[in-house]
Amino acid sequence: MSGRETADAARVIATARRWLGTPYHNQAALRGAGCDCLGLARGIWADMGGAPVRSVPVYTRDWGEAGTRERLAEGLRAYLIEIDPAKAGAGALVVFRMADRAIAKHVGILTDAGSFIHSYERLGVIEEPLTKAWQRRIAFAFEFPRIDART
Repeated sequence: MSGRETADAARVIATARRWLGTPYHNQAALRGAGCDCLGLARGIWADMGGAPVRSVPVYTRDWGEAGTRERLAEGLRAYLIEIDPAKAGAGALVVFRMADRAIAKHVGILTDAGSFIHSYERLGVIEEPLTKAWQRRIAFAFEFPRIDART
């Protein structure tokens, strides 16, 4: 643990739920208009008062992309608090590895109901059960830091 205080999980979840129904749009981050999974995470961060995110490099939608460098996890470490994925609970941001030997490229927010919120192509921002199939794909987990007195 980094020593930083974490944000209130209920606030993170409530913030994420305000994005439900936002259409999917690759590389976007605008609640109600469109976002992808990373755009959802960036939007939640901004809605909670987080500092502006450095420019995000262009990325592909290929969940099977091979490589050795976990760029998404590296970028998230600059803003969030990394935790053991086995200890991730409600309000945590989790990063999924969607294919064996692929880099981890999909993110979602765990909720208090055994489900998670994410932006999924063709469906937009949805909340769905965190099934065993999703659970086994979790490669990294992070908590949002406490940003101000409201978190």
